[in-house]
Amino acid sequence: MIGADPCFIGRGGPKLLYKGISCTMSAATGQKTERNRPAGVEPRRRKRFAPAPPSVVQRRTVHFVLIFVTLVLVVHALVGEKGLVESMHARQRHRAAALSLEAVRRDNARMREEVLRLKEDPAAIESLARQELGLIRPGEVLFIIKDEKPTR
Repeated sequence: MIGADPCFIGRGGPKLLYKGISCTMSAATGQKTERNRPAGVEPRRRKRFAPAPPSVVQRRTVHFVLIFVTLVLVVHALVGEKGLVESMHARQRHRAAALSLEAVRRDNARMREEVLRLKEDPAAIESLARQELGLIRPGEVLFIIKDEKPTR
């Protein structure tokens, strides 16, 4: 098992287990051995080369691209398909629809009350017949008064 062997040497040769102790494998015997390093001696490592700093043109190009992308995102957030302007219009349409619905509900309730009154109250039926149809009771006299314009 790989994890159980503290001196496992996989591909790549000797491994540094922890500071000061490394494992090697003898080519002649095939035996794994541990050896201690003298204090202050570090294993040899490859030198890492730092990448060259970006030029002024590259930096300006990157800044320009970042500013352009930011502007595109801001404009899209404001006027895009689900942007701020569209959401404001949607809220306005919702408020208008809610007000219209409330008006229809009030009108519906008024009509229900009128139907109930006409079903139960004969005086309401008589009043409606007099107003809408111009009916009168037997024995009543109808007077029609015409307004005349004064002559000069």
